[in-house]
Amino acid sequence: MQISHLPLRKFVAPEFIIGEHALSKCADYVAVFGAKKVLLVTDPGLVQAGWVSKVEQLLKDQHIPFERFNAVSPNPRDTEVKDGALLYRRTGCDMIIAIGGGSPIDCAKGIGIVVSNGGSILDYEGVDKIERPIPPLLCIPTTAGTGADISQFAIILDSARKVKIAIISKGIVPDISLIDPLCTATMDPELTAATGMDALTHAFEAYVSNASSPVTDMHALQAIEYLSQNLPGAYQQPLDISYRSGVMLGSLFAGLAFSNASLGIVHAMAHALGGFLDLPHGLCNALILEHSVAYNFSSCPERYRTIAEKILKKPLANESDETVRNLLQSYLATLRHKLNLGDKIEIAAVDEQTLVQLARVALRDPCVVTNPRIPKEEEIQALYAKIL
Repeated sequence: MQISHLPLRKFVAPEFIIGEHALSKCADYVAVFGAKKVLLVTDPGLVQAGWVSKVEQLLKDQHIPFERFNAVSPNPRDTEVKDGALLYRRTGCDMIIAIGGGSPIDCAKGIGIVVSNGGSILDYEGVDKIERPIPPLLCIPTTAGTGADISQFAIILDSARKVKIAIISKGIVPDISLIDPLCTATMDPELTAATGMDALTHAFEAYVSNASSPVTDMHALQAIEYLSQNLPGAYQQPLDISYRSGVMLGSLFAGLAFSNASLGIVHAMAHALGGFLDLPHGLCNALILEHSVAYNFSSCPERYRTIAEKILKKPLANESDETVRNLLQSYLATLRHKLNLGDKIEIAAVDEQTLVQLARVALRDPCVVTNPRIPKEEEIQALYAKIL
């Protein structure tokens, strides 16, 4: 394969262990880092599911002291980062373990930023604002979708403004991630669907990103293949570990793709919408993705054609752009219905001023910069109107 032009790109990825029972290696890696006391960052649902007690027992078996911080919301708040940082300092911790989906992992990254750099987590919004390294961070993802366990992104809710901020820095790439598909077996169907669609959105947006490269393209297309083949099965047969493993691999590849190619308007809009209405991130992505294909298609038709061929498993060279776009949108709509995610977010009537506010917040999101087509405010408003 010939490449006519290879632009300069930077790539980051953590060390990761993937496979069944990867969780069992947790205490061994804590010992490698020489940690004297660990802060476990998680949420109440993970405590109830039993994964936190499994990690705590592994630490106890190797006589490693720890503190538990589980006051993390589905959309982690700046106030929760502050409370976690206070606990970390007060109890003399020197390492962080994040157990859970994107929310505990992002909160753990925020805690690490604050304990090493001081101030408020809101001071670090944007790209490369972190000057001092965070403490060692080990992640154990229990959902398959967010990619937080291998990415250089963290999303935190500014609770006063009701706006999600994006923090992007190689300084928050975890030191190691233990990716165990068995940990996703306790996810309910709704969470499986939402996080799986989040991963699919990562792959779509990374592949059409204006910062893509052959390295991210490879990961994005592999992610699309794994997720399209395994997500419906994981939703319908949640205890089938082969489907769970396929979705976990898809999530991993999608995470490697978007962490290095960034994202687009779907995530920019989802961050604004999720922050304002406190909605599940994966649901927002799932509803916006189909409309982003229609909006972006003319800017990179060959890219979307490649995605469609990967999903539909047939050549589409003789089909018109309109046909390919319709096939891709139809596929996404059908998948969303199979996952019972619906077509719209059912909320009270949204006035025009709210649409304006959402659009302006979305346009300030860093993810807009790498969208293949730079949108106008009224175009973002029109996209929001389709799903609200």
